[in-house]
Amino acid sequence: MLTERAADTRSRTDPDFTEALREWEEQRLKPAQQRGERLESFETASGIPVKALYTPEDLAAHDALHDEGFPGEPPYTRGVQTTMYRGRPWSIRQYAGYGTARDANARFRYLLDHGQPGLSVAFDLPTQMGLDSDDPRSAGEVGQVGVAIDSVHDMEELFEAIPLDRVSTSMTINAPAPVLVAMYVVAAERQGVAHADVMGTVQNDVLKEYIARGTFIYPPRPSLRLAADLIAWCARNAGRFNPISLSGYHIREAGSTAPQEMAFALANACAYVQAAIDLGVGVDDFAPKLSWIFNTHMDFFEEIAKYRALRRMWASLMRDRFEAKDPRSLMLRTHTQTGGSTLTAQQPENNIVRAAIEALAAVLGGVQSLALSCYDEALSIPTEKAQRIAVRTQQIIADETGVTATVDPLAGSYYVEWLTDELERRAVELFEEAERRGGAVACIETGWMQQLIQDEAYRTEQAIAHGDKVIVGVNKHTGTEEGDPPILFHPDQRVMSEQMERLAAHRSKRDQAAVDRATAALRDAAASASSPLMPAILDAVRAEATLGEICGTLREVFGEYRPPTTI
Repeated sequence: MLTERAADTRSRTDPDFTEALREWEEQRLKPAQQRGERLESFETASGIPVKALYTPEDLAAHDALHDEGFPGEPPYTRGVQTTMYRGRPWSIRQYAGYGTARDANARFRYLLDHGQPGLSVAFDLPTQMGLDSDDPRSAGEVGQVGVAIDSVHDMEELFEAIPLDRVSTSMTINAPAPVLVAMYVVAAERQGVAHADVMGTVQNDVLKEYIARGTFIYPPRPSLRLAADLIAWCARNAGRFNPISLSGYHIREAGSTAPQEMAFALANACAYVQAAIDLGVGVDDFAPKLSWIFNTHMDFFEEIAKYRALRRMWASLMRDRFEAKDPRSLMLRTHTQTGGSTLTAQQPENNIVRAAIEALAAVLGGVQSLALSCYDEALSIPTEKAQRIAVRTQQIIADETGVTATVDPLAGSYYVEWLTDELERRAVELFEEAERRGGAVACIETGWMQQLIQDEAYRTEQAIAHGDKVIVGVNKHTGTEEGDPPILFHPDQRVMSEQMERLAAHRSKRDQAAVDRATAALRDAAASASSPLMPAILDAVRAEATLGEICGTLREVFGEYRPPTTI
């Protein structure tokens, strides 16, 4: 087990309280319930039954010192910083990027000018799949759901006038993450920034792609090798760069419960940690730089409890399984984004309220960085207005609500502490089942994780269709004065033609022989199981090889993945 509970489950409450509680239940609660409640039963969004009242008796096995501790100390249930938001608020990091590098650069500078201190880059689908913009498979997708990046020159333009040693950038890229990081590092070199000074984070969590999203390229085991290789390279060369952002976000967006999000993200994380250790990197040499991203949905208290339980679980894993000694290795530092799947195309302004509630839950849960899914995202790429509202929402929470005045303000709530323990118990159970099945990669290869998430997503959709799960504006309170949605997404043909012209010009000006030598060296490195890959990838980027050429070279060695059929 990840967390040992106190063996003594005897009530720690005053006998007089216990007797008074029983009397209240018999004389007050049961008669009131017999007269009827709004629902036959109440439960969280993850299906955890919820009682009418929680008291000290529900925490009979809960040890405040062992299970909660203090902020800034293991197990970090109450937060990874001693003073949390009293010292500084979370980082506002809206997810943005579209069109060409020039288009996205303009949006980034707009966000920086409006008070956002860091950046979070969305890449288009071809970039996520390791394809160049002129690849036939890229047709219709270039620059549509993120920025198109084909070469290091695109990366240079993306961050023009944005110093990469002073502005921290998060890049949501997975299967081709080592290539995009290499382009980022080379772009920084050309700004005069040394590797050791480059700031940023890359998602690099390709295992969750097999579980939840589908933007994978190679089979799981070579993909794990690439991810671990990047972790090892960053540990040795780029100490300010976070080499992986372990993701529960997309697992939840695919339809999982909160315990599934927790358990599967942690199982994936253990695979990466072990793979990096197997490359000869000491756990305390890289674990302090691991970061996370999770998804915050609408069940307010469940989401708050989720973050508290996650920190406790991760601290136990790193201490007990991987024998980490540095306290920073035990810290689960997380970014979160409010739930994109909770947004509705109907009555889209309601999404402003949804995002605000989810953001407040994330803050009360103690996250380090936050992005809001914009109110118009169910209809279009977010507009500048929507992005500004998302930033202002976070600023209102930080400056007007008072929730930053004290650390972990909901600690000690009977319900929150019970729910924290219950979420941990359920997540541990799932995590240990994944371990019995051989760990994350084995579970992905058999489709076990995917099937559980698909089953849960189906149950949720059925509950919405039958009205058992209320979505305001969709299956209840649907009256509206609006006509057709005012914003609809349309592919931008300009972006596609402009990007392909830029790519053709890039190829015409480079030294093709240098590209061929670099990709041949990369092919040899990939074919040797013991060879590091990042040096060869960096050399290919410096030789002006494109994303598609580099990933295509690796495809020749590793092959492409075909997922198992789930039933």
